[in-house]
Amino acid sequence: MRYFSAMATVKHLEAHLDGLSSAVLGYSGGVDSAVLAVVGARRLGPSRFLAVIGRSASYPEVQWRTAVELAARFCVPLLEVDTHELADPDYAANPLNRCFFCKSELWRVLGAVAAERSFEYLLDGTNLDDLTEHRPGAAAGAAKRVHSPFVELGWTKTDVREAARELGLPTWDAPAAPCLSSRIQYGLSVTPGRLRQVERAEAVIRGCGVVGDVRVRHLGELARVEVLPAERPLVEARWAEVSERLRALGFAGAELDERGYRRGSLLPVAAGPAGS
Repeated sequence: MRYFSAMATVKHLEAHLDGLSSAVLGYSGGVDSAVLAVVGARRLGPSRFLAVIGRSASYPEVQWRTAVELAARFCVPLLEVDTHELADPDYAANPLNRCFFCKSELWRVLGAVAAERSFEYLLDGTNLDDLTEHRPGAAAGAAKRVHSPFVELGWTKTDVREAARELGLPTWDAPAAPCLSSRIQYGLSVTPGRLRQVERAEAVIRGCGVVGDVRVRHLGELARVEVLPAERPLVEARWAEVSERLRALGFAGAELDERGYRRGSLLPVAAGPAGS
């Protein structure tokens, strides 16, 4: 599939997807995959298009609910499958290329779904901005010949959000919600228990009224809370309660990062541009 110059309207995406015989989409419920799910379902129909959610302990429950509700609202054919990346010792060891092992498992499972249904293409929601970040999972997608329509059309994240707004998606301006493993310090093993700690800790922060980007970085004994500067006062006002609740989740201590939320704050500088 060849690459095009930037064409950032829903009509261009529709025309692009019209050229596919059939497709399975890796669907998380985030704005990128949601746009592809809605447009793909409309253009290809249930006989030629399927959105697939990979369920595991690293997939946030709140995002799963959003994904399922959105699929029902927009009549997107949906399948949920289990993925087992945590059973892979290379993934569980949490190296800098952890995402490669995660995506390898995801595309292995989705590839089997596509083969079973005789669907030709595998799709993901990667956009142009993603290509500038630390994304080792992209190599796993390339190995499975996964297609990225937004990259092929030259769309940035801004283009995707504008299309989502045009389509009436309620999540068009929602903050990014990468997998829970991205919150765990590299080299610290990924376990179901630590993933639950992170998920519950972020729910505590949301309970303060925070609606923007939130990350609770799992540093082993310490939980480091990152929120946008504008929303920091919401957490500060309840910090005594927040820190107590985080300790109840098993952290020995907690800190509210003065620098605020920033992408890829767990990455060493030498690893390249920030991801989640």
